[in-house]
Amino acid sequence: MTTARQPRPVVLLRPVPGTSVIHELWAGTKIIVVLAFSALMAFYPDWVPLALVAILIGIAIRLARIPRGVVPSVPRWLWLLLLLGAVTATIGGGAPEVHLGSYGIAFGGLLKFVRITVVSVVLLALGMLVSWTTNVADVAPAVARLGRPLKVLRIPVDDWAVALALSLRAFPMLLEEFRLLHAARRLRPRPVLNSRRAGRRRWAIEMVDLMAAGITVALRRADEMGDAITARGGTGLISAAPSGPRRADWVVLTISAVVCAVSVLLQVTVLAGGGI
Repeated sequence: MTTARQPRPVVLLRPVPGTSVIHELWAGTKIIVVLAFSALMAFYPDWVPLALVAILIGIAIRLARIPRGVVPSVPRWLWLLLLLGAVTATIGGGAPEVHLGSYGIAFGGLLKFVRITVVSVVLLALGMLVSWTTNVADVAPAVARLGRPLKVLRIPVDDWAVALALSLRAFPMLLEEFRLLHAARRLRPRPVLNSRRAGRRRWAIEMVDLMAAGITVALRRADEMGDAITARGGTGLISAAPSGPRRADWVVLTISAVVCAVSVLLQVTVLAGGGI
């Protein structure tokens, strides 16, 4: 008797156990790299920048020793959605074209769809890499350090950093609580309903109950987190922790800047107008 393989859930905002060169990087360095590569992919989503960024991310994943078990399973409906998108993009046509006898098939739309899909996967992998190698407690001091020049404009950078840190810490807890609530709802016996109207009414009542339970859980978690922060000295300590780049961070920033500069240079000079 064989058992069905359980799908692996999405695990984010929780660093993978262990240490590596990527784990020890400053959180601000990872934020800068994410912003730089995201801007590069937004302005130049072509194959050459995509290949360079993908190679660099692959090397970083290798150095971080990310196990395959943390990679979430891809649901079947997503594969079907990608297949549907590929088919509709192929119908759109465009160069290049392949001629089979008297028939011609245009693959321009398909190639654009594949490129956009690969860009999304690469940026998603970059975000997951940062999530799996960064402690949430290190994000607030890094944001406060990076936003220090904005204090001249009387922008409350420290408050923003604290709010971001608390949001990142609360998200995994609330997600786990909602999973427990959903599991408890599924264990409840289902009532026998005689009509579709009764079924819709029952569904609406259950949704209201779940929302009320979720709000209650969120308030309870917020109260507990507030007591814990007060006992440890207040929110000021969250963004006041010492934080800054080291030698390895400057190396990573230099490599990332070189990749971005080479990608832009190739797109503007050598490959201008020749992208797919």
